[in-house]
Amino acid sequence: MGAVVADDGPTGVKAPDGGWGWAVLFGCFIITGFSYAFPKAVSVFFKELIREFGIGYSDTAWISSILLAMLYGTGPLCSVCVNRFGCRPVMLVGGLFASMGMVIASFCTSIVQIYLTAGVITGLGLALNFQPSLIMLNRYFDKRRPLANGLSAAGSPVFLCALSPLGQILQHEYGWRGGFLILGGMLLNCCVCGALMRPLEPPKKPEATKEPTEKKPKKKLLDFSVFKDGGFVIYTLAASIMVLGLFVPPVFVVSYAKDLKYQDTKAAFLLTILGFIDIFARPICGMVAGLKWVRPRCVYLFSFAMIFNGFTDLMGSMSVDYAGLVVFCIFFGISYGMVGALQFEVLMAIVGTQKFSSAIGLVLLAEAMAVLIGPPSAGKCKLLDATGKYMFVFIIAGIEVTTSALVLALGNFFCIKKKTEEPQTKEEAAEREELNKSEDKAPEDAKVDSIEVEQFLKDEPEKNGEVVTNPETCV
Repeated sequence: MGAVVADDGPTGVKAPDGGWGWAVLFGCFIITGFSYAFPKAVSVFFKELIREFGIGYSDTAWISSILLAMLYGTGPLCSVCVNRFGCRPVMLVGGLFASMGMVIASFCTSIVQIYLTAGVITGLGLALNFQPSLIMLNRYFDKRRPLANGLSAAGSPVFLCALSPLGQILQHEYGWRGGFLILGGMLLNCCVCGALMRPLEPPKKPEATKEPTEKKPKKKLLDFSVFKDGGFVIYTLAASIMVLGLFVPPVFVVSYAKDLKYQDTKAAFLLTILGFIDIFARPICGMVAGLKWVRPRCVYLFSFAMIFNGFTDLMGSMSVDYAGLVVFCIFFGISYGMVGALQFEVLMAIVGTQKFSSAIGLVLLAEAMAVLIGPPSAGKCKLLDATGKYMFVFIIAGIEVTTSALVLALGNFFCIKKKTEEPQTKEEAAEREELNKSEDKAPEDAKVDSIEVEQFLKDEPEKNGEVVTNPETCV
């Protein structure tokens, strides 16, 4: 189908774990911040849109919903684009789309037009930036990858804390049209981040060692073979259950405080506490996940983070005063940050570098389908309307997240068998055959070829992004 892309991280290239990788990490930090925080930051303009078009709050809420649906639901499309054209071109186009959507939205005269521009076009642009940035981060970091994932994930709470007050200032000074226009200009920074994603190049071989080789198989645009990996299937199932309850408490905690008769400013401060804790929890969790003893068992740390998050929801349902909600937000910020720092790190460890571009797209699509099939927000809102108590909403969210943790941990422990030898891909087999042929070359080339063979065998046990000797890293 599609040809091998230029920046697809050949198996012979070792992740630099630094150098230009820090620039890639900076770009990923900004992209992650925009992708997760922007749908929430746009909500500060909803009152102006309600007044402008004479609509209800539920109508404006569709803007954020469409943004998130595009971010998750277009996963396979993004994977196909990356596998066909490479990360950098896709991110440059995505940055233009994200900016163009907000700029055009500033001239819209109906809410439907805003759905198509600020929702569909901007959402697609953010999706075309988010996935490639994670793929490039995976290629540039190996030993330091857990820390890199934690630092990049910290972009979400940092940008949320910055974009929400900025949106209020823009609305007050320039109105919603001016605010949309300025935010559209800010999203052009995604193109700058895309330009930072310099592809890794394989090391050049000496002229004496070069000889014609057979053409390697073409790369699939979307590799469905990841479903043959039991670890990937278990992870996808657990992640799909997790998203049903993970994002519920941040949405309802402010209303929970207002229901307890606290002032609006005091209630809104709870999100500030949650976000502040989240900023530090993600990089710290990344550092812990990178420890020598912890990293091979990272899947169990991820399961613990989800159980911790679910248990926090269950305890938060018992809060009867403001102090109880503050304690809930502190512990929820810690657990939420741990989940955010580990979710893609675990996926990278499961599938490795070569299949990650397809795997992440399929996982995001599965999460989007889970949200659409069992509409959690609608069900929880109906439960809230029927009972008038937020306690049951938090209990259901806690049960859903805890269930996902048990699926992941128990599935890994009981269903994943120890692999005595990792099966070779066609690309790896071709490389091994090429290196074996080099042993039959002329004596003057023997020294160079033997060094390559030794390096190949040395690098074989531990590939970029996957440890094949430990069965627990397969999930």
